[in-house]
Amino acid sequence: MQNDPRIIIDDNPMGVRQWIVVALMVALNALDGFDVLSSAFAAPGISREWGIPRDALGIVLSAELVGMGFGSVILGGVADRLGRKPAMLFCLIVMAVGMYMAHAAHAVTALTVWRFITGLGIGGMLAATNAMTAECSSRAGRSLAMALYVIGYPLGAVIGGFVAQGWLLVAYDWRAVFLFGAIVTAIMIPLVMLLVPETPAFFAARRPAGALEKINRSLAAFRQPGIEALPPEAPQTARPKLTDILAKPRLRTVTLLLAFGYMFHTITFYYLLKWSPQIVADFGYTPAQAASVLTWANIGGATGGFLFGFLMKKWDIKTPTIVMLLIGAVAVAAFGFPRDSLWGWRMATFTTGFFTNAAIVGFYAAYARGFPAYARATGTGLVLGVGRLGAAGSPILAGLLFTQLGKDHLLTVSIIMAAGSIVAALLLLVLPLRDADREMAEAGR
Repeated sequence: MQNDPRIIIDDNPMGVRQWIVVALMVALNALDGFDVLSSAFAAPGISREWGIPRDALGIVLSAELVGMGFGSVILGGVADRLGRKPAMLFCLIVMAVGMYMAHAAHAVTALTVWRFITGLGIGGMLAATNAMTAECSSRAGRSLAMALYVIGYPLGAVIGGFVAQGWLLVAYDWRAVFLFGAIVTAIMIPLVMLLVPETPAFFAARRPAGALEKINRSLAAFRQPGIEALPPEAPQTARPKLTDILAKPRLRTVTLLLAFGYMFHTITFYYLLKWSPQIVADFGYTPAQAASVLTWANIGGATGGFLFGFLMKKWDIKTPTIVMLLIGAVAVAAFGFPRDSLWGWRMATFTTGFFTNAAIVGFYAAYARGFPAYARATGTGLVLGVGRLGAAGSPILAGLLFTQLGKDHLLTVSIIMAAGSIVAALLLLVLPLRDADREMAEAGR
């Protein structure tokens, strides 16, 4: 009888409960997508009401991304110490409070602070949900599960975008966008409490009191066979630490290449996600019309991410991701050519979203494969934390470029911002990527 729950989950077909958990992780990632981009939807209204310059607006747009960097590292570690589920619940509370208080802000400083706090919760949520998705899915279903999970991010922005441009920004103002996010975030708390069990892989890695019973309870929730005894515990699985994944040569190489590759790609990725509504508004369109281009960017992102998941199933991870990075860089640079219609702008952002988010799917699949279960959330959190340096710096860098060069130099700014994805492709090219969980399971036999 197999006594390693990780291999049981890996080798057996996924049941209904596992797909329900995956669906909830997709929903939580969708929530993250809306919460992150809510400031971009609100940006034209904020700029119009408060009259703040572009470089200051860039700081507001970056606030939650800076928070996400800290949250990924700090709260990602919490998910490895206390569990994926407790970390998710705590992050949901932080996000709900942050979104509600942002809607009540009446000054740039207060709004920036509450967006930072919201980002803390989002960053921790990303690390925990990524680990949960990987650990509740089988080896055969993991590529599809991860693809569905990642496209939840743009899907949330698409749904939120239609709500924002079609209702909130028309009937109310930019504050309603944040209030809507707070309400939806609060609704997710009881759903996670009731429907998401802790993963068997977490209990096997952490060995809490009553670990065997807890593992079997989780396996039973997933309708998977139980185990009679705990699997052998490898010495290095005792406690997840940042120093641990940086000290071991193979994990260090994987961590650094993924971290900096993701960081450079997010410089490119968040340029359009944060600035496209303001750029289009500068061409004379209303805030609601300008917000629609971001919706189309995320429709493209959801489409590209979904199709890319099937591509990875056939062609693995590395090469397709590199191709998407390079094509995405070209698409972002081409965004610098002005369009003469709103639909022209929408199709431009659709194209960039398609390829740049497909590359994000590749990175997230690499996190699930490259880190072992005992340090998956910690490793993912560190990688996302470093990556958020690029995400946070992207709106600020673009704002400074527009301030220095002028908004008429859209093509120059777009070419500079596209270079990040090219650097990411070069780093991914030298990434050694193997299945860390299977390596550890075979070593423990």
